[in-house]
Amino acid sequence: MVLSKMAASLIKRCLSVKCKSLTPFLSARRWLLSAAYTDPKVWEARMTEPHNLAALASMMDRTYDRNFPVSSLTVSRFVDNISSREEVDQAEYYLYKFRHSPNCWYLRDWTIHSWIRQCLKYGAKDKALHTLKNKVQYGIFPNDFTFNLLLDSFIKDKDFKSACFVVEEIMLQEAFDLHSTQILSLYALSNYLSAKPQLTILEERSLGASLLLCGLKQHSTVGLSAQLLGNALLGKVEFLKGIHNVFKGMPLFWARGYLGRSLDVMEAAAADVGDVKLSKDALDLVNAVLQELSSHTDSSGEPLEKDDKKEEEVDEDDLAEKAKLPKYVSRFEELMSQLESRGKVEPASFKASVTAMSEQQLADAEKPDLEEYLSQVQSWEAERRQLIHREQETRQKAEQEKQERLAARAAAQQA
Repeated sequence: MVLSKMAASLIKRCLSVKCKSLTPFLSARRWLLSAAYTDPKVWEARMTEPHNLAALASMMDRTYDRNFPVSSLTVSRFVDNISSREEVDQAEYYLYKFRHSPNCWYLRDWTIHSWIRQCLKYGAKDKALHTLKNKVQYGIFPNDFTFNLLLDSFIKDKDFKSACFVVEEIMLQEAFDLHSTQILSLYALSNYLSAKPQLTILEERSLGASLLLCGLKQHSTVGLSAQLLGNALLGKVEFLKGIHNVFKGMPLFWARGYLGRSLDVMEAAAADVGDVKLSKDALDLVNAVLQELSSHTDSSGEPLEKDDKKEEEVDEDDLAEKAKLPKYVSRFEELMSQLESRGKVEPASFKASVTAMSEQQLADAEKPDLEEYLSQVQSWEAERRQLIHREQETRQKAEQEKQERLAARAAAQQA
């Protein structure tokens, strides 16, 4: 109850801050998450249990040595009591041990959230990203709000490559449900692409899938431009490596023809009666991809699997898709003319369009997230208290049974 009132008061104060009161300088940077969103006060207002980490570590080591399972509460307490960068490294070890124990399925959502917050607090974002990229080994599957905190931290550091790694994990977990997550993801992707990095086939596939799945969440200039870029990058991978290397391990549509679908996006934009357009630089990238593939004479791209020593065979359907390339080039030129004649080409860059959308929409997107987060923290606390109560009952029962056994043994000795 104390948590509920305190957290509700904090959320209310955070939400009462109006964007109009911001100075022009702060307004210009409003596409980043606000201080109200990233403020840890609601999280730190929980009723925590102080514990000595050395004692917890010793107890877990003894438990594992005896081949007994460690409880999720014990791991949660260890993570909650981190107080330094060195202790983050220790917690990483015990997260790994817990993931490879019989209780691996019971790592709590609030423990994952606490782990990411502790990594951000003690300058260990590299550890947060490492455990996220190796989620199967550590069990780190964050919720939407936690993803946003980590993504925003990399964006504010202008580390857009790491931010895109986070977006890739969001894409793989199909977690583009929150509008705020979509905005932050597109902002990271557009800034990274604007630097024109040299991309491997793997990176093009990852970025393409992220752009496509995130872009499908909205019908706008930004959304359609993201779909255009995503389909084009995936189409390039399909042309060079075959369709199986596109959807393998990805939550993507299995049908061939990603280059064709990028042109379908252009056709849809040309036919749209609203104000939806396509960014000029997105269209330029599609044209560059088509021209590169047209001049491609041998399969010189980097293989998706570095351990493969022989090139994967391309089946007949992949060859048939490659044969459509001249038609794709011709259709692109026709659709480009239609877009230009109908005023459907947005002269602003994709990055500029995403930035404008962020400035306009992110503030409104934050409010429901914060309200949901308050409810989520309360739910987590209720579940944690229930587990603590169950743990106490189990210990009391075990102690009672122990005393009964000792009494029975003593009675037997007297007899």
